[in-house]
Amino acid sequence: MKKLRLLIGLAIAISLALAPGAFAAKRAKFGEDTRHTAVKKELRRIKTSDEKIRWKMVMPWSKGLLFYDMAQHFADSVKLASGGRLDIKVFSAGELVGAMETFDAVSKGAAQVGHDWPGYWKGKNENFVSFASVPFGLDTEGYNVWLYERGGLEQMQELYGRYNLVAFPCGNGGQEMGFFSNKKATRMEDFKGMRVRTPGWYMDIMNSLGASVSPLPGGEVYLALERGVIDAAEFSAPAINYPMGFDEITKYVIEPGVHQPSVQCSVFFNKDAWDKLPADLKWIVKIAAKETQLWSNAWIENLNVQAINKFKEKIEFVRMDDKTLSAFARKTKEYLETVKAKNPDVKKTLDSQEQFKKDFAAWREERAGVVPWPIDDYIAGKHN
Repeated sequence: MKKLRLLIGLAIAISLALAPGAFAAKRAKFGEDTRHTAVKKELRRIKTSDEKIRWKMVMPWSKGLLFYDMAQHFADSVKLASGGRLDIKVFSAGELVGAMETFDAVSKGAAQVGHDWPGYWKGKNENFVSFASVPFGLDTEGYNVWLYERGGLEQMQELYGRYNLVAFPCGNGGQEMGFFSNKKATRMEDFKGMRVRTPGWYMDIMNSLGASVSPLPGGEVYLALERGVIDAAEFSAPAINYPMGFDEITKYVIEPGVHQPSVQCSVFFNKDAWDKLPADLKWIVKIAAKETQLWSNAWIENLNVQAINKFKEKIEFVRMDDKTLSAFARKTKEYLETVKAKNPDVKKTLDSQEQFKKDFAAWREERAGVVPWPIDDYIAGKHN
């Protein structure tokens, strides 16, 4: 009987705990998915379209680069989710337009879709670099939070919108490797006089250190290194670098890749074409872009596991010391402040990113020390 009473009591307690409204919060709910309300409104007006649409996508990538696969993955996801109603045919660099003609081709309507690393359009507006890779800037987690939850996407769309484009994040390659070189440069003074390949803002920063920098296209880097035209070069993440064979002609990799803590890509659409797209297909496109953002990073990081081990069979990894990293960061801050002073767009975006980093710092500090190293390494004291 006593056992029966206990079981009945337990059942009553569970039923009360699970009853609607049983959760007695002392404060209001913390956070809300605001899209839920928007979806309800959308569903009232959306009618599934039977129209079959064929679009062309252009890009700076050749088929040998994993960035090309990101673009293809996005196009495949759209086609699958739409049941083939929206079919985006992917064209690599040079098939329809030149690699660096992608932006203008989509802006003018010669193609409906483009894929990119936004920093390539630095010459149109310096702020495009902010949405691609900032030295000592946002990592992959940071870009995702800032873009989707801190107004970054709205800033991105406002910038692309000036050129008759609609853009979404669509692929993140994670942190890039540092310089491949035959010179073991680990201090700031070691870089003086070096001839290096790097694009974007890091090119200007390295020049200010006394290096001679060229933003060579990826296809020209190997030959330039092999012939001694340049002394060092960086390109991308391990899985993207490995097929390029830099370890065959250099002795060292100078880490970490402070120039690109994360490489963020985007997909962009001709606005006139986008505005004509049925509402249900617009939602499919937006969701497919987010799916590509998630998948691409997991995919590349897993491939990096294999690539980094292959690199270590032939090449020595060296690291800049803490003093050098701090000096690089100081130099970077000085440079970015000059860019911000000349470009209000850059100031708005970088200030927004930096504010996010400051806001996130308290949680980043408190969660530190739980890095998922192999447990035996952790036991031995490897915590950070």
